[in-house]
Amino acid sequence: MLSLAGYGQENRTGSTNRFLSDANMIPTKLKLEGDSIRFTIKGSIPVESVLIPRNPRLTLTLYSSGGAIEFGELPIVKQVANFTYEKKFSVKYESWMQGAFLELEFFQGKKGTTTPTESKILGKGIISPQLMVKFGEVYPNEPIPQVGLYQLTGGIDRELENRQEFELIFNPGTSVLKAGAENLDTFKRIGDFIKKNPTILQVKITGIQSPEQAEGRNSQLGNMRAQVAQKNLLQRFPEIPSSVMKIESRWNDWFDLRLLLKEYQGISTQRKDELYEILLNNESFLEKGERIKKLPGYNQLAGDLFPKLRAAKVEITAKPAQGLNLEQTNRLREAMSGNSGVNRLTFAEWALAAESSQSLDEKALIYSKMTEFYRSAIPYNNMAVVRMRQAQRTLDIGSKEILWEEAERLLNQAYRIESNAYSLHNLGQILALKGEYWEAYKKLSEASVLSKNPDFIHSNEMLRGALDVQRGDYKLATLRFDFPTKDPKDLFNKGLAYYMLNDYIKATQFFEESVIQGREFGFGYYGLAMIAVQSGQAEIAVIQLKKAISYNSSLLEKLVNDPIFDELMKDPSFFNELKSN
Repeated sequence: MLSLAGYGQENRTGSTNRFLSDANMIPTKLKLEGDSIRFTIKGSIPVESVLIPRNPRLTLTLYSSGGAIEFGELPIVKQVANFTYEKKFSVKYESWMQGAFLELEFFQGKKGTTTPTESKILGKGIISPQLMVKFGEVYPNEPIPQVGLYQLTGGIDRELENRQEFELIFNPGTSVLKAGAENLDTFKRIGDFIKKNPTILQVKITGIQSPEQAEGRNSQLGNMRAQVAQKNLLQRFPEIPSSVMKIESRWNDWFDLRLLLKEYQGISTQRKDELYEILLNNESFLEKGERIKKLPGYNQLAGDLFPKLRAAKVEITAKPAQGLNLEQTNRLREAMSGNSGVNRLTFAEWALAAESSQSLDEKALIYSKMTEFYRSAIPYNNMAVVRMRQAQRTLDIGSKEILWEEAERLLNQAYRIESNAYSLHNLGQILALKGEYWEAYKKLSEASVLSKNPDFIHSNEMLRGALDVQRGDYKLATLRFDFPTKDPKDLFNKGLAYYMLNDYIKATQFFEESVIQGREFGFGYYGLAMIAVQSGQAEIAVIQLKKAISYNSSLLEKLVNDPIFDELMKDPSFFNELKSN
């Protein structure tokens, strides 16, 4: 278990500070700006009849278990009633500094003494939320992020997975499906989607309720609607396995109304901004409801949007019909076996075989064989993606680096055969994972001008935006993130960019969406806790932090070393709860 012993310690000598009582750091907490930490140490040492230091010296050290920087002695100026000191510092940030202490030590007496008379901890940890940005790294307790982009031939759409959302509408205040053409059309569209994508991976059903009084009385209404939707889907579409169905519900939650507001044209932009400001503040659900009722245009908004919230949302993730027929499969086996060099498959058939395979090892074998028959960038690029994704599945650093090295070699070969955006993007992804951020950024920038494919542009810009956050260009990052996404990682990065711009309303929106799309990710809750602290909402911050840690225990170590939450950590009750978590 993570040890929290010694948190908040300010004097390692065990004595009361007399000579260092006036020592201060400006700003009061260490903060990363750009690539450096900048601060000033300032104070005075008293000179009184009973407090006359002999040969006074001050030294400053930043240290942690992972390293240390000794800044040396601070210049001291003798005044009439005291000694004064003031010095500015700037140091380039390194990863070991995350949980470091900045300690000032005071020496007096014999020259050359190495035992300090007093010491004072002036700062602990570095405020650096921008470094939480996600590039696709794998951490314990987190889902494995998907990295790399396959260059597809079009035989299979979007890497075998398609996702679509549908809404079933219910009568007001009930779990009875609304009769009429609207739901019948929805069931027809669901049927059409399943025909095109017969391999169903997941059906997520979320029952929701509108804020109307008749809807809000029953906290189970959303759950009941989800169950009714599930029953109807199983009856109408027996090909859906019940095992892939997941039921959720939301009650007394403004999230779904905020989603509808994005595309709603019934009110002015100014009025919409006023609504967002209310819906994203820290008031209770009922308090927000009373406030929005007083806004001009409320009746029109309620009439247009509330009926759409008497619903169950159905999100289906499925794969299209895929793979080779029997004759093609036999030809593939013939080509793959032995060293005869016989190939009776077209390039498109080879690509289809690889793209439809669910095994990374099998994909690698097929793409490797393709390089023997065809001089094309596609198999080299795609085999590199296989190696990148295999690297994601190993925690052994040596094995991971070997796989990355092979992937880089394959990508460079692909790019030599044909200048293409995918190989550059994938090289940028590997460099980002290795921490070579500027080199990664250059590769992604080169890639951005080589493809007009909207899916590629989306993925490339999301990764560029993450690098923008890491290097401090938060405004540019928000522009790059201007794509619809349901990836919890990308939504968190988007929220982080707005947080660094102090736009807490939009940051809250995207942190919340990150939580909705992937609670087990945990970081969205952490972001909401940071906003709560900035807003003076300590109780809400505590609630969000507990959620973050419950879903992702690795965030406990981040919390302990995060100066943003210093005041919370000094509360003994919260401190004890963390130790028992």
